[in-house]
Amino acid sequence: MAASTASFAQLSKKEKKEWKKKAKEYAKNPEVLKTLTEDKQVADNSVGDLTNQVKSLQSQLAPKDARITELEDELSRANSQLSATRAELAQMKSSPAAPAPMDFSKGVVFKVQIGAFKNKDLSKYFENNPNFGGEAAKGEADPQKLTIGVFRDYWEADTFKKYMREMGVKDAWIVPYRDGQRVEIKDVLEGVTTDKPAEATN
Repeated sequence: MAASTASFAQLSKKEKKEWKKKAKEYAKNPEVLKTLTEDKQVADNSVGDLTNQVKSLQSQLAPKDARITELEDELSRANSQLSATRAELAQMKSSPAAPAPMDFSKGVVFKVQIGAFKNKDLSKYFENNPNFGGEAAKGEADPQKLTIGVFRDYWEADTFKKYMREMGVKDAWIVPYRDGQRVEIKDVLEGVTTDKPAEATN
């Protein structure tokens, strides 16, 4: 009641006059005042219900907002990783390509034979070890010849042969191959030893 009195005191003279007139009308017709009061109560109840619905929707939206924020963070990280990957790919494309491995199956190459064995079959190791190879035995009585190293330069092969002998492989010696086939040293040695003094090959 005090609040209503205070609100009434804040009205202008014109407003006070109008409300006094309405009050007299409501006094003569209390049904109208009752209807207005009931309508106001219904409106207040509706406002309360809507307020509760808004709070409920807000509580439902809160975890969704948090999930959206989480997904936005994940998307940001994914974009950063994508940018880094693209930059790395661009750098790889701009970098010079690695040199292709040398093909020793063509032309003349020199290998160092380290021994010939009758009872040891190591051919299964030849395929995946290009620097280790040999010749499979042709018959039961023939030994399997094993080689280490593949060299285009005779003198590199000769130096490697000396290292092998210093390590105790006394039977190490140079064997030449042309297009994958073993040949006689005399058939390929002409021209490769002219720059240095000829040396024993076995």
